Amino acid sequence: MREAGGVSPSASGAAVGRRIGIGLMYGLWKPRVLGAWRVPAAGPVIMAVNHSHNVDGPMLMGTAPRPVHFLIKKEAFVGPLDPFLRGIGQLKVDRSGPDRTAITGALEILEHGGVLGIFPEGTRGEGDFASLRAGLAYFAVRSGAPIVPVAVLGSAERRSRAIRALPPLRSRVDVVFGDPFEAGDGSGRRTRTALDQATVRIQERLAAHLADARRLTGRHGVIPGETPRTPRDFE
Repeated sequence: MREAGGVSPSASGAAVGRRIGIGLMYGLWKPRVLGAWRVPAAGPVIMAVNHSHNVDGPMLMGTAPRPVHFLIKKEAFVGPLDPFLRGIGQLKVDRSGPDRTAITGALEILEHGGVLGIFPEGTRGEGDFASLRAGLAYFAVRSGAPIVPVAVLGSAERRSRAIRALPPLRSRVDVVFGDPFEAGDGSGRRTRTALDQATVRIQERLAAHLADARRLTGRHGVIPGETPRTPRDFE
């Protein structure tokens, strides 16, 4: 498997990244993980994660039940972070246009039964899946891999007094995994219309999962007329 720059996004590197993530995330914060059993134990998977803080990616790497290869903007690959991120199996992507090398590397990860992590909003924002790029639909329809929605909540609610760029140390961050789903309509079509329709389906599922995750974690009020689920439903 090839990564931008010619370095292989290896499964063993991602496994090392997962171990590092576990140590850092559980050492610095108090992650509460719900629904991890919903992630398929084997085979290709795409994890679609909301993105409101820089710690969201590492948090998922440290709490997911399987090693994750993330598509990460090339701007993050600077100085010593470049060889480190490559070494733990992460993919560099140029967001200024179609990055064929990154696309090829991501598809190869899925072809080999790995887990691809994507921030479908493209960049940090409100973390509410309000604006999705078509890349997620393309990878899902092209590979046939199921999408697992993931909500990371609490990372951007408050800032640490010691390090303003991070959440307060030892604070709780919730990571909620949803049910896997197929993005395509079953026809296998990869036309622009098919991808647009898949993007709409994905956005609906991701938004619904985020709303559900906010209710069950107590980070958002219950919508009138709806029956809230509880953390027990995800254990």
